[in-house]
Parts: sequence; C-alpha cells; structure tokens
Amino acid sequence: MLEIPETMNLSNQIRRTLTGKRVAWAKANGSEHKFTWYYNNDPEKYSEVLKDKIITDALPFGGMLEVQLEGVKLLFTDGVSLKYLEKAEKRPLKHQLIIEFEDKSALTATVQMYGGVWCFTDKDIFDNPYYAAAKEKPCVFSDSFSHEYFMNIINTPEAEKLSIKALMATEQRIPGLGNGVLQDILWSARINPRKKAYTLKSQEKEKLYLSLKTVLKSMYDQGGRDTEKDLYGNNGGYKTILSKNTVASPCPACGQTIIKENFLGGSIYYCPKCQPK
Repeated sequence: MLEIPETMNLSNQIRRTLTGKRVAWAKANGSEHKFTWYYNNDPEKYSEVLKDKIITDALPFGGMLEVQLEGVKLLFTDGVSLKYLEKAEKRPLKHQLIIEFEDKSALTATVQMYGGVWCFTDKDIFDNPYYAAAKEKPCVFSDSFSHEYFMNIINTPEAEKLSIKALMATEQRIPGLGNGVLQDILWSARINPRKKAYTLKSQEKEKLYLSLKTVLKSMYDQGGRDTEKDLYGNNGGYKTILSKNTVASPCPACGQTIIKENFLGGSIYYCPKCQPK
C-alpha cells in the first residue's frame, strides 16, 4: 500500500523517467475491479482525456500520488501499484489503467484490494476530502511539521478515547502515515499499538515524535519498504522490522518472537517484550 516513503520515491522516479513523454494511447478499466474508483465513475473517457498529453511532473501528497500532464491530473491512492515498462517488456494481462507513450514504453496501474485511479482536467471539480487534506496539511519532512504541530495531534481531545494506532493512522491526521509504516515507528518508540493515546507519558511522546521523523526518513532514503515495489518492480531497500516479512521472527532488539494480531480492522505486529500491552 502506498504510504509516505513510497509516494515520495515514486514521484522522484516518475520525474526522472516519464517527464516529457507524450501519451500515444490509454485505456482504463481494462480489467474490471469492483473496488477501483474512477473519476465520475466514467473510465471510458480516460482515453480521450489522456491522448497526446505530455507528462510534466509528479507530486506526493501523503499516501496519494499526483501525476501531472498538460491540463490533466492523474491521481493514485494507497491501494494502487504502478509499473513502468520498457518498449520490449510484456504488458500485464490485468490492469485498471495502461498508458502507452510514443516511444512504446508504458505505465500500468493495478489495484490490489481497493484504490482510486482518478483522471481529471484542470477545469474539473474534484471534491475529495482526503485529497484536500493531503494537500493542505504539512509533509512530515517539512519544517511546518514541527514538534508543536505533532504535540497538537497527540494531545487532541480525541486522544482520550483512541488507541495510538487509531490516532496516528486514521482520519488523515497525518496524511500518508498508515498502518504499514506505523509498525516500525511504534517499535522504535517502544509503544504498543493498542496503547491508549492519553496514557502516553511526556517522555514517550517525545520518543514517538523522534521515531516518526527518523524512521520515515530512513524508509525514504532507502527507496521505500521491502514490502512494497517501486516504479520498476523492485522492492524497497528498507528492511522492515515489523511486517508480514518478519512475523514469528525474533525481535532484533531482545530476541522475543514478533507477534501478529488483528486490531481495528487490520493487522498489527509488535514485540511483546519491547512493546508490552
């Protein structure tokens, strides 16, 4: 799933690889997917809108990736996998969007569980609250995402009834910070994901802020997590400590077995010794 490290790295790769390429043809909804969202539920128009447009830029907005073309925007959400294909590479049989450029290279978008593949012009009104929040709120790596800004999130009245997982990884309080990257952030801060946010001591809050900044930077610097793929189909270089890749493995800090549990509609991973309930 696309989260902060992945959208930032994908945007860099798209700028380097796709900027200046002109669209020869495009097709959306080539493989019907029940939980793929298209702009105005009308993927048939994508071909006409994208044809002959040149890619000009790519921008990360939290867990969303915006690819800019001449007068057109493509917006992908966290459930979308993007793949760049050279001229001679075989195209996948299933995809929710394929764009072929004049040089015969291509970009494909496939949706895993669910995801948005939105295509709209600069004149269209795209009213999506998650997109708006991701554009308005500061990036974790910016100066605007200060210690004070983070403490306002942690000390919000909602903290009295939410777990730290729910507080940090839902409702776009920190756009692009989802359950995936949160696992290693909490492990680094030695905080259990079930822990009620209001019970955090000042020292724990300070450590959480530091972990948030350092872990996400490490993920970004290494090209994303090893559980996710980049534009060229390669796994990220950051080795996750807590993920599907490490469940039942020994914790690198204490040797205890890493546990997986269901919580709040998803999976959580933690070390029972380093992150006690």
